[in-house]
Amino acid sequence: MSEKIGLPEAVSIAVGGMVGGGIFAVLGVVAAGAGTAAWIAFTLSGLIALCAGYSFVRLNTLCSELRSPIGQIEEISDSRQLAGLIGWLLTFGYVGTMAMYAFAFGSYLAELVGVQHVLTLPARPVFSVGGVVLFGGLNLLGAHASGKSEDALVAAKVVLLLLFAGGGLYYGASHNTIVSGFDAISINALTAAAIAFVAFEGWELLMFDQDSIRNPSETVANAIYISLIGTTILYALVAVVTTNLVSLATIKDHPETALAIAAEPLLGHLGFTLIAIAAVLSTASALNATLFSASRLSAQISQTTAGDEQQQTKSATTDGGRNPSGYGASTPTHRSPGATTESAPPVRTIMVIGTLTSIFTLYGNLNSITSFASGAFMTIFGLVSWLAFTKRNSLVSTIIPTAGIVGSVSALLALGWNLHRTDPDVLVTVAVIWAVVLSVYWVPRRR
Repeated sequence: MSEKIGLPEAVSIAVGGMVGGGIFAVLGVVAAGAGTAAWIAFTLSGLIALCAGYSFVRLNTLCSELRSPIGQIEEISDSRQLAGLIGWLLTFGYVGTMAMYAFAFGSYLAELVGVQHVLTLPARPVFSVGGVVLFGGLNLLGAHASGKSEDALVAAKVVLLLLFAGGGLYYGASHNTIVSGFDAISINALTAAAIAFVAFEGWELLMFDQDSIRNPSETVANAIYISLIGTTILYALVAVVTTNLVSLATIKDHPETALAIAAEPLLGHLGFTLIAIAAVLSTASALNATLFSASRLSAQISQTTAGDEQQQTKSATTDGGRNPSGYGASTPTHRSPGATTESAPPVRTIMVIGTLTSIFTLYGNLNSITSFASGAFMTIFGLVSWLAFTKRNSLVSTIIPTAGIVGSVSALLALGWNLHRTDPDVLVTVAVIWAVVLSVYWVPRRR
């Protein structure tokens, strides 16, 4: 780093992490479930994420040094096992998120090029898996976009979505088609809020980048709050326009491209094309960046776990047998803007994560993929809120983490109920995956 980044760049990282591909992929699924109340679903999810953001910031102030989220959990809870488990939950959450990005990437690309089949195979799965393979290969080669190009892409996406929202609101108001959505509030809308949670994943990347930020304690906190509030407003506006310009039946038939369809009343086919191009570029960038982050996070956890196992065969160290390094503070999984050097890519980890992502996006549907990813991040953010609650010392530090806990648990229950009702096989699959993670990682180390 030639110099450390400030608040504008930190906000760009957080907004880019969230808006990267989430709104293009998840909007249709949320709108199909909530109808015109989709904006309320996004607002509820944003408020839960904001409570989790406060909890991360709270833990950050209590740690003895700058730490990643996993390092925070290890120090606050004094449990390497819990920190490692959260790390693996993050990894699986990123796998689900990448599968969602790949699904949207393939869907929009197939619509753009007008191809429905590739050598008799459906185009969407072929393009989705092809995207995972392409960006997995780029990660293996160590090729990444520069910080400045990423900043420009983030700015372009936000401006495009704001123009879409503004134009859509004007169009809807002039045609008297805008409705509040309050009459559409139902249990389905609350379930949609749980599914929408994955669209707010990405701001936590700032916690991995603190070594690259000026005045990190204050800057990270401000960037998290600004980005979450701004992104929630942006998502709500986009949801209002989409659900008022596109019929619910059309959204249910084409949830993966609902945002582009909503642009047709404004600019005709040109509007669809512009949004589709933005979606392809956005989901591609998000897939590439998330694979970079997830592979290095997983490699770090694996190395720390291996260190723990080796430590058990040696004599106790001065700290009672714990590996002093732990889940350290200065191993960011996200490459900061302007970074010029990085460690060698973890080849085996990239291949494993890429394979899992390909399987998910090949055999899952968009609803099940987003539900899986949202469930992972709700669990993580709920646990972090609980840890912050245990360290409360004021009314604010009590109420906000409590709201985060209640919101996360309620959303998880709603998500489980929805999967049980609509896709019980996915619910069983998710339960088996978490059971395997717990049995493989937690049980042996507890014993």
